[in-house]
Amino acid sequence: MRLLLIRHGQSVANAENRLQGIMNSPLSELGREQAHALARRLVREGWSLSAIHTSDLSRAAETAEILGMALGAPVLLDERLREYDVGLLTGLAAADVERLHPDIWQALRQSPVWPAIPGEEGAEAFISRIASALDDVRTVNGEGQAVALVSHGRTLSMILAHLLELDPDRRTPFAFGNTSLSVVEFRPHRILLTSLNDLCHLGDGLR
Repeated sequence: MRLLLIRHGQSVANAENRLQGIMNSPLSELGREQAHALARRLVREGWSLSAIHTSDLSRAAETAEILGMALGAPVLLDERLREYDVGLLTGLAAADVERLHPDIWQALRQSPVWPAIPGEEGAEAFISRIASALDDVRTVNGEGQAVALVSHGRTLSMILAHLLELDPDRRTPFAFGNTSLSVVEFRPHRILLTSLNDLCHLGDGLR
């Protein structure tokens, strides 16, 4: 099975430099253009997807719908694929975090370890729901199939850390651009990461 890991297009909150977490924010006009560019690429490359599993948050769901319409693939909403819940920081612009919560701001910028944030989801719960979603995706999609998973930056990073058996922290080890494409292949006795954060479908005006 090949698993396409796709980050959503730019959201309005992305453009405003806000910490989104589980808040809903629609795609910006640029985000929709990015999603259509990725859809055209996947069609051009001949991808045939058995399903597109997506976070139910609007920025991911809208991206998935654009891809699903272009590829003729069913879109399946799954709240387990949501972004990490950042609790107290949800919806705040970076400048507001620095002003209102300077200790957390400094730790986010300088500490190698993710700081404690009031009301946040917690690493154990985060990993548990992601692992559960992945198990279901692998169960319903068989060998030889390709399936897409549309989600969020920190969630995708945790997914890869989990699949590659890295020691994950809430400060996760990978970064993903909007509508980036990463591809994981499940082979007998091993997992291959064949593409990571590929943005070649975006011209300079779409990044």
